[in-house]
Order: sequence, then C-alpha cells, then structure tokens
Amino acid sequence: MTYRTDRIEALLDEGVREKVYPGAVWAVGDAAHIHASGATGVLDPDEPEVTMQLDTTFDAASLTKILAVWSCIGALWEDGVLDLDTPLGTFWDEVADHPLGAVTARQLLTHTAGVPLRSQLKHLYGTDPNAIRAGVLHEALHRQPGEAVEYTDRAALILGYLAEHLCGKSLDQVAAERTWQPLGMDATRFGPLPPAIADTCAPTELDQDTNVHLKGTAHDFSARLLGGVCGIAGAFTNVTDLAAFLRYMLDTSTAPAGAGFGTKWTDHSLAIHTGGLQPERGLFWHPAPLTHHDADVWVHYGFTGTGMWISPSQNRWAVLLTNKLYYTRDRQPLTDIRNGFRQLAFA
Repeated sequence: MTYRTDRIEALLDEGVREKVYPGAVWAVGDAAHIHASGATGVLDPDEPEVTMQLDTTFDAASLTKILAVWSCIGALWEDGVLDLDTPLGTFWDEVADHPLGAVTARQLLTHTAGVPLRSQLKHLYGTDPNAIRAGVLHEALHRQPGEAVEYTDRAALILGYLAEHLCGKSLDQVAAERTWQPLGMDATRFGPLPPAIADTCAPTELDQDTNVHLKGTAHDFSARLLGGVCGIAGAFTNVTDLAAFLRYMLDTSTAPAGAGFGTKWTDHSLAIHTGGLQPERGLFWHPAPLTHHDADVWVHYGFTGTGMWISPSQNRWAVLLTNKLYYTRDRQPLTDIRNGFRQLAFA
C-alpha cells in the first residue's frame, strides 16, 4: 500500500500558510496499521512556538455522532434490543402520542425523519436539561418522515436520548463502556476537559463572553448547554484513537476487545438507505463528495474542522483533524483541502 505522503504534507502545509487553519494532524492506513501520519502548523497562533503534535487533542464536534451515537445505536441493534424500523412510540413511552412517536431510528440515522433543522434549544426550551429533553421529544415535526434528506443535529440528539433510555445510563457512560474502553481509545472523552488536558487541546472559536478561544470546552453551543454531553457534539479525541476506531471498523480483530458493534453494523451502515432521495445517505455516514459509488469511500465531518473517511472495499481509512474554526466559519477553503486530502489518501 502506498500513499502520496509528500503531496499530503504539501497540501496541508499550504492550508497553514493560507490561514485555513492554524494546524493539522493527519493519518492514513488500513486494518492492520497506521501507514503514514503527520502534523503541521501550530496549536495556537498566539503561541507560535507550540507546534501541532500527533497526540494533540481536538474538539471532535459532529464526529461525536459517529464515535458515541452511531456506535451505541449499532450495539443496541446488534444486541437485538433495537429494531431500526419500529416506530419509536411503540416502545418508548416518552415519545408515545407525540409526533416523534411515528419516526423510526433508521429515519433519524438517514436524516429523513422530518425533525426540526435548527437547534435553538435555549430559545425554545430554556436552560434546564430536563425541559430541553422533554421539549425535543415532544415537538412538532418539520415535515413528514421519509419525505426528504435534510441534515440536522436533532437526529443525533434524539438518538442519544434513545440510547440513554434503552441502556439506563448516560451517553458518555455508554460510549465509554461499549466502545471507547474496549477499543483502547484512552484519549477520547466528553468535555469539558480537565485543565491539564485542556491546555494542550487545539483551540477553536473565540468565545464572545470571555474573549478567549475555547480550549477543552465544546464549541457546539448545544453541547455546552447540556453540560458537555449530548448526541450532537461534545467529544474530544486524537488521531490515534480515531485510527483505532476505523481499523476496528475494517477488522474487529485489531482491537484489544470487541466493542458493542461489529462488522454487521459497519456493513449495514455503509450502504445507501435513502432510496431515490438526494443527497444519498448511509446510516449517519455518507458517500464522500466527488467520488463514484465504485470507490466505496464514506465520510463524516465535524464543524470544528475534523473529518474521517473509510473504504471497506479498499481496506483504507483516513483522518484529518484541524482547528479551522479558530480563523473562520467559512467552509469552502477547508472543503477544498478535504477533497484534495481524500483524493490523495485513496488514490
């Protein structure tokens, strides 16, 4: 297996020079190994002497949806506890007799459930986590389930609540016990991070309240509102842990112990479940932009500048972690780099 390592490094170095992000950490490999990895740039432009390192911790943002929610739902599905096509209201009393009761877990996983598109949790339901949960589980749908593919954080928030309901534990406990600990993902956890770890975390956006860039506290407002733990975002991780997760998805024998989900869930998820609707979706994962179906490359991104790709048929995976949000919310510059990185990683 060969990778265009020099071209990957040149691409990511250019992103630093162009101020797309202060720094980046990356890795590519297969089921057996990390075949190439690297780090470029600095942790914080205000401290140019502190460079990005391979073990730098990043705010995973929406990769939380995969690392915590997707993995936990997969464990429940493989255990036979959850049927993806059974309306939630038939087994979950909290949503029975409410609009969400007609929705299925598969529709949430494919972003076809018709739930609201914008979070607006504080505006709608205040700051009490119990009131927010009740509000989200009882609110009206945005459109009919199965009508359209519309990406929304609400899907992962609801599935996180569902996992907690079915497991009788908080999402951070379930994710750690069923996935992160068995896979040896020792650096992955929900925030806020302890000060010693937060100090070495890649900073994200400037917090308008404190006039300091967020470090070790989730950038996502919903995650912060809910104490750091929710299905939307809130997890922190590093490239080594993500490599372990992706290697396990390709070959479950690579891990120290079996996670709650396995090959069956991975295979089921990395397939189109949206029929003729566009854009096409698997279960939370989606085909990488600008790739053909035959390439079998799937991706999930995080708003802070994170992303991970996997291709079972090619026996390859790739991770790119940046803190692009330090500079801007403009997506296009990083989109171009992500697409270029993916092309080089799966060439």
